[in-house]
Amino acid sequence: MDAADEPATPFSTVTAQTSKLQRQYQALLDQSTPYVLYRWVGTGVALFVFFLRIFLAQGWYIVAYALGIYLLNLFLAFLQPKFDPSNDALDNDMEDGAIGSLPTKKDEEFRPFIRRLPEFKFWHSATRAVAISFLCSWFEIFNVPVFWPVLVMYWFMLFILTMRKQIQHMVKYRYVPFTIGKARYTKNSA
Repeated sequence: MDAADEPATPFSTVTAQTSKLQRQYQALLDQSTPYVLYRWVGTGVALFVFFLRIFLAQGWYIVAYALGIYLLNLFLAFLQPKFDPSNDALDNDMEDGAIGSLPTKKDEEFRPFIRRLPEFKFWHSATRAVAISFLCSWFEIFNVPVFWPVLVMYWFMLFILTMRKQIQHMVKYRYVPFTIGKARYTKNSA
């Protein structure tokens, strides 16, 4: 008996359809990869629509707060190097050359900055989080009554303190996670 002759069970049919949908979704993600600006503009518009929903509905502040904390966590992972030079457990491996590290002295060899969270994964996770938050804002169970100014102040304090710590880390270990101001080399400039 061939595999094509076997009767299809409901489970195998659902599995086949799920696999087909996953392949189509991955193909859509692959096609969107080079369009960085358009992807982020779309995410920004979705975030604006979500905040407009929160503003007009006058509720679901806890969902907005959770989204803000999650986006802050993603942003911090985006800013950090993949191999943290301050990690003592990795120091021995870095000295042996087993793991790449950032240069800490002027005479050290240049090693490129590798992010802990790449830009595409950052965008994908942020967009998914905004979509899930927007969906949650339509269910009354997530509309927990809270005093929203406290959440806003707490989020700003958390943002300021974590960014201060991250900037101090960048200054201490001399790395810049952005390409603004870095030298760009072309074919003609040799």
